[in-house]
Amino acid sequence: MAIRLGLGLPQMRQYDIGRDVPAVARAAEEIGFESLWVFERVLFPEPATQGLYGVEGLPWPDIYRSVADPLVTLTLAAAATERARLGTSVLVAPLHVPFQLARSLASLDAASGGRVVAGLGTGWSHDEYAAAGVAPFEKRGKVLDELLDVCAAVWGPDPVAYQGELTTIAPSVVGPKPARPIPVYLPAMSPKSARRLVDRADGWLPAAQGAAQLTEEWTRLKELAEERGRERPIEVCVRVNTRYSSKPFEGAERPPFTGSAAQIVEDVAAHAVDGIGEFLLDLQGSARDAEELKDVAAEVYGAVRAAGL
Repeated sequence: MAIRLGLGLPQMRQYDIGRDVPAVARAAEEIGFESLWVFERVLFPEPATQGLYGVEGLPWPDIYRSVADPLVTLTLAAAATERARLGTSVLVAPLHVPFQLARSLASLDAASGGRVVAGLGTGWSHDEYAAAGVAPFEKRGKVLDELLDVCAAVWGPDPVAYQGELTTIAPSVVGPKPARPIPVYLPAMSPKSARRLVDRADGWLPAAQGAAQLTEEWTRLKELAEERGRERPIEVCVRVNTRYSSKPFEGAERPPFTGSAAQIVEDVAAHAVDGIGEFLLDLQGSARDAEELKDVAAEVYGAVRAAGL
């Protein structure tokens, strides 16, 4: 069976969000992409108080200076498409009030006919946590756990009732309900987050950082699932942050997913290990505008399918 391909929607500052998101979403669906994805970055601190991903000295990329709101972006895409699934990779859950986020996702799923995939994570930026004002960084895991509880309650039957550290829902009717159970995908960056995924989520959202590393992480996750008695399969969507170029990358040490469409296809093939069925190709950072993004997306999609993947 062919792997499924998703496309990252245009959220960065070189794009006209209101015009380009619907146009790219429609084009992606026509090309054959089966899912459309967004990510979350809410601010760009100057000067940076911590490095990218919390790594000391690692600079934030300039493309993060302006990133459109993920749920607004997905709403624009939902209105312009009919079939493509609509995913978040990822929403930084503790930047959101749990009840409001659960309702927003339910409304988007109802409006789109049951196409939402809720990819949730805890993030790493202390400045984003401070700006959001929902909870301190140190409580990020507890907030994610509460959000999962709140989503289960809000998306379930009425009356909805819940009591947590951040959220109190008196017995209430809460609608609209999702069109179908919204699949929840989580990262697995630590032993605790891996257990949370196995016990509570439908799928896994790894970032591609090399075929060997992905294979090792996937093997560990499957072993953990067996240890904890999980019977249903774990869905997987690999996020691929590409550095596309019209010319092949030349050099002995080519980073994964860097270079021409043919080189990106080579890396997709290397990462397509057994049980990993979907790849999110985020091509927006390398494109100058929406027209170029659509052209590159079509080229890469066609190259992947021509390779028999």
